Amino acid sequence: MTAPATSRGDARVLVLWDIDRTLVYVGEVDRTAYREAFTEVVGRPAERLPAKGTGVTMPLAIRGLLEDNGVTGSAADDLLPRMLEAVPRHFAAHTEDVRSLGVVLPGAMQALKAVAAEPDLVSTVLTGNLRANALIKLGVFGMDRYVDASIGGFSSDDAHRPALVAVAQRRAAERFACAFDVDRTVIIGDSLEDVRTGIEGGARVIAVASGTTPAERLAEAGADVVLPDLTDAARLLQEIRGLTDRAGTQ
Repeated sequence: MTAPATSRGDARVLVLWDIDRTLVYVGEVDRTAYREAFTEVVGRPAERLPAKGTGVTMPLAIRGLLEDNGVTGSAADDLLPRMLEAVPRHFAAHTEDVRSLGVVLPGAMQALKAVAAEPDLVSTVLTGNLRANALIKLGVFGMDRYVDASIGGFSSDDAHRPALVAVAQRRAAERFACAFDVDRTVIIGDSLEDVRTGIEGGARVIAVASGTTPAERLAEAGADVVLPDLTDAARLLQEIRGLTDRAGTQ
């Protein structure tokens, strides 16, 4: 991966991109991996699959998958680690399906490039995906050139999504010798979970109505800014600057 060109002395603002339904949409591939992993680990087909587009982290979605299909209590505790190993393996086996069935959402690539080109913006990800799944999605569409995934937050780090803000902030601080607090951190995402993550985790939120949640609900949930999509990269940069003005004066 070619990381963005931000230097240690330039870093001022951490930009945390959600992946699914913000940057890309991979259709049923995630759910196919859930289905296949469940059959492998539990020994029977799953009758109910996780809801789409909620933003819930994969460990919580997988736990729900087990419980919704009758695997509860200590049995779920025992099988969850095996599921967390099996799901990325099955997802990786469908990499070509990600490539052929997945789509880059309107404006996403241009928005990524615009943020990565700014010397004082540190571009990475904060995602409910397990790390292995996230890296496949970014790599398939060439987005890994515009984010530094090594300092991102993944549900492999913590199943509680708001906790991933601190994970990414710490990793970025170690890399760039610059503290990233709420005034230096912006989440860009499409779901109510993205909004909650920013509010509880300590980040400003630019919500994008590109997923299953209407713009009105994103605003009501507390997003600082709501955009219809990512097609206006100049406006996106303007909103990032507007939310982090104080970062440039510290």
